[in-house]
Amino acid sequence: MDDRFDRAYYERYYRDPASSVTSRAEMAARARLIAACAGYLGLPVKRLLDAGCGVGLLRAPLLRALPGAAYTGIEVSAYLCAKHGWVRSTIERYRPARPFDLVVCYDVLQYLGDAQAARAVANLARLCRGLLYFSALTRADWRSNCDRSRTDRDVHLRRGDWYRTRLRRGFREIGAGFWLRRGAPLSLWELETADAGSARRRA
Repeated sequence: MDDRFDRAYYERYYRDPASSVTSRAEMAARARLIAACAGYLGLPVKRLLDAGCGVGLLRAPLLRALPGAAYTGIEVSAYLCAKHGWVRSTIERYRPARPFDLVVCYDVLQYLGDAQAARAVANLARLCRGLLYFSALTRADWRSNCDRSRTDRDVHLRRGDWYRTRLRRGFREIGAGFWLRRGAPLSLWELETADAGSARRRA
């Protein structure tokens, strides 16, 4: 897999405006959303993990929105780790000394086979002590949501419920890609969470 994520891959999907799958403006808006959710929950973010950080489009806007946070980016690509200084690791194998307050895993797990992706989801629960922002391309996204001319089609397209079933073992779903670590001292009103059965009201 490492050979696949070379300079040519990132030039096509992230640096060439004619074929890029996203933009700096879109990722800056995503970072503001993530920081706003953490702020609303009252979650102090001191340690932040970007799991599969790619070219690092979320790094600067997240650090602007979360002053005082220490950013760690992990990547499987030797090219990107050499270029940007990311920690070279896979999501399912990364074992830091301490968990992170906030973990971002955006647009990564569709590149992993079922067994590897399942291990990665399980490890996200070990890596995160507070809030997870998670998204992955699904079958429904491929059919209805993505721009296929700009989206890498050489991926594993699964149903969204495949991810939800595994994420719910360690997290409670809020919605809009956000998940609360089970047992974290964070609460939401019942209608603010997609996981209504385990929602706890604010005091």
